Amino acid sequence: RLVNVHVLVAFSVAYNQNKQLIGEHGLMPCKNYLNSVKRYVGGKIGMAAFAYTPSILWLLDWSDMDANLDGIALAGMALSAFVLVTGMANMVIMGALWVLYHSLVNVGQLWYSFGWESQLLETGFLAIFLCPLWTLSQVPRNCPPSLICIWTFRWLIVRIMLGAGLIKIRGDKCWRDLTCMDYHYETQPVPNPMSYYMHRSPWWFHRFETLSNHLIELIFPFFTFLGRWMCMVNGAVQILFQVVLIVSGNLSFLNWLTIVPSLACFDDASLGFLFQSRGGAKKAVLEIQNEGAAGRTPTPTKGMLMRRVVNISLAVLIGYLSIPVVMNLLSSRQMMNTSFEPLRIVNTYGAFGSITKERTEVIFQGTLSQDPKDPEAVWEEYQFLCKPGDVYRRPCLISPYHYRLDWLMWFAAFQTYEQSEWVIHIAGRLLSNDSAVLSLLDRNPFQGRETPRWVRGEHFKYKFSQPGSSSAAQGKWWLRKRIGAYFPPVDLEGLRGYFQSRNWPHPHIPRNRN
Repeated sequence: RLVNVHVLVAFSVAYNQNKQLIGEHGLMPCKNYLNSVKRYVGGKIGMAAFAYTPSILWLLDWSDMDANLDGIALAGMALSAFVLVTGMANMVIMGALWVLYHSLVNVGQLWYSFGWESQLLETGFLAIFLCPLWTLSQVPRNCPPSLICIWTFRWLIVRIMLGAGLIKIRGDKCWRDLTCMDYHYETQPVPNPMSYYMHRSPWWFHRFETLSNHLIELIFPFFTFLGRWMCMVNGAVQILFQVVLIVSGNLSFLNWLTIVPSLACFDDASLGFLFQSRGGAKKAVLEIQNEGAAGRTPTPTKGMLMRRVVNISLAVLIGYLSIPVVMNLLSSRQMMNTSFEPLRIVNTYGAFGSITKERTEVIFQGTLSQDPKDPEAVWEEYQFLCKPGDVYRRPCLISPYHYRLDWLMWFAAFQTYEQSEWVIHIAGRLLSNDSAVLSLLDRNPFQGRETPRWVRGEHFKYKFSQPGSSSAAQGKWWLRKRIGAYFPPVDLEGLRGYFQSRNWPHPHIPRNRN
């Protein structure tokens, strides 16, 4: 059930945002990406194409890619909701969910480049082997979850934590001098309301947080291998750590998802209190355990023997694929959030190896003025769904949901528009009041009016206001100061050559333009 909570959220995000991002008329159409892969592998849709980009989209009709993307997302939502409501699953259902989400991640390009995508795929792959092949029994007598599968989840939480801890120690100096948490809450990609208050914690508390982070990510994972009680201590600490991270920021479903392998650190005896004492799964488990203790285990059938072969094969596969991952952990040139094979079965993880010390934001502005250089021109701001913009707007609270565009705008703010050309693509779409892009925003200042003649990007430095200050009393959550222009004023005609050189469709000039 917990696995499928995250799967349901992930497919919901896909259903609500994929058409705008990678759809037929999206910012980075997946059809164009698939065609480029097709050309790269020789112009044919064969095994080479599937190996390079594993996706069932290769098998579908591309004449209506939006329908394909919606169909995959809806199928994933339906299957994951079934498991979540009933608590029943089999290898077929879990395998189908894994294939469906793989099909989206592999064509998602920049928008699906986050570490939690690979983590969800790896977690989903391991969850396949928790389930019986066909039956929907919650506790199948002939094939209860193998200890091998439980240990693959424990190995996952060990790698997640060690990857995150090592990338920090080897990365930003502030992790070594214990000052990173002085900045994190304010400069993280999408702060929430608690971030505002936690940023103002005393300096000694921030030092305690940073030191605790190192202990939890670098020391406690080894408790997994030190016996039952120490393993459970690690599980409890990791879950508590993830809860703190959930409370203090909007990191998509990453921290919620990390709780899943942490649960594998507990055994039936320690988790029994979560289940009803009479009937259901708990009764079935007790009966299986009592039969085993009395030596009345069922005679192995052919299917049971095959399942043992599958479990051993899983152990061999995970062990083999872990070799480059472990080598990466030991390397001084450690890479984070990387896969060494196209199916993303075993991956490297890590987060916040570097901490930005100042928060900057790109603010889109539009004007109806004929001349963008006119001092009298009135520039009006677009507001995103969650990222900071209006200084009076309270930070949002959306986790485990995720706004992909808002997250990428955080990266764009400390790069240039030449490095993030899709920012100019958005500007062109805003000039034509494109409904797809506008659906990803919270406020269009030109709603119901003439479309803007010019759009520009302004670069601002943002800081939290001081609680109790006059600014906070005025309702300001943020204080901001202009840095300069992020990109100059652009109009549709001026962007024509820019769009053509990148094979982007040129936005239509609106009919309401005088």
